[in-house]
Amino acid sequence: MNKIVDSTNNPAMSLLLCFAHLRWDFVTQRPQHLLNRAARANRVVYFEEPLFEDATRPHLRERVEPSGVTVAVPVLPHGIADADAALRVLVDELLVDQPHGRLVTWYYTPMALAFSKHLRPDVCVYDCMDELAAFAHAPAGMKQLEAMLFDRSDLVFTGGQSLYEAKRAHHPSVHCFPSSIDARHFERARNRPGDPQDQASIPHPRIGFFGVIDERMDPDLVREVVAAMPEVHFVMLGPVVKIDPATLPQAPNLHWLGMKSYGDLPAYLGNWDAGWMPFALNDATRFISPTKTPEFLAAGLPVTSTAVKDVVSGYGEAGLVRVADRDGMVAALRASLAARSPEWLARVDAKLAEGSWDRTWLAMQRLINRVPARVAPRGILRLATPAAKESVGAR
Repeated sequence: MNKIVDSTNNPAMSLLLCFAHLRWDFVTQRPQHLLNRAARANRVVYFEEPLFEDATRPHLRERVEPSGVTVAVPVLPHGIADADAALRVLVDELLVDQPHGRLVTWYYTPMALAFSKHLRPDVCVYDCMDELAAFAHAPAGMKQLEAMLFDRSDLVFTGGQSLYEAKRAHHPSVHCFPSSIDARHFERARNRPGDPQDQASIPHPRIGFFGVIDERMDPDLVREVVAAMPEVHFVMLGPVVKIDPATLPQAPNLHWLGMKSYGDLPAYLGNWDAGWMPFALNDATRFISPTKTPEFLAAGLPVTSTAVKDVVSGYGEAGLVRVADRDGMVAALRASLAARSPEWLARVDAKLAEGSWDRTWLAMQRLINRVPARVAPRGILRLATPAAKESVGAR
């Protein structure tokens, strides 16, 4: 059981202030796995992108998660004159209200520098989990702000080998930390838990996918495979974002069941016969290292993927994941429905035993602790003045 540290009356604890582009209560992935563990011994604040509402003034909506992570959601009035100035004030006020020792800033998005570049932390970490500039609707200026973030960071972590290769020339201290696994959580699927109600009536055999459904999925491949395998039922879990749900293929043997909680995933996977990852091979998937790859394997499911580079090098070449192109996908999926080999499962378990989110966080923590102390005091370079606070109100 995770130990929750009460840091309320311990100002000497480090504060890890994370700037993120993902909502905390969205799909559970790298940020939640790492920061929940960081919160065992540190204050952790997860600062989300703003919500725009009919508010009278900018403010933070805060809540504390069971792990101890404080989620801070900036709420800004519609039509605010200068959103970045307002966010800067909110960050400054948050730091004043959070007594702490060492300050660690942790970035998942370079865009947060637009309102946080005045901070002078003891340690600055850029945890690069995706090539955000390659995603659909990427904000203008992403590349320029990332270059600035490289200059300011003490450490750069990457979410996979491909990202490491792409980023290591930009900073002297880049470290590869690929997607890891909470094996115990997903191993529950191997015990065939009760079938969830919205899936129970779907016939077998079942092949499933779980994760965010966006421009990284190949809808044409899904359409072709589903049509070619009418006797197999395909279950698709996850929220649809950045693409029109009306463009998703539809068929009697294709079931879009929507977003599921992290806690419920083992029950769904435990009642599938195989998994697949029908990723498009495009700019958005060039550097991905899907967290779901080891999660499928921990569940004991044979999984087939398109030729995503990190999947091929990390799992395909070892014979743990089938990798297929468009022409070979149907045959590979049919092969995955055969009885799983005990020898294959033993090799899977040996691979998964090499890492865990606990080990990943501890390795990151060691690197953070080795960053030399600053000569000059760090913290907030310049708190916003009362006049500046007044200037960021709504129009």
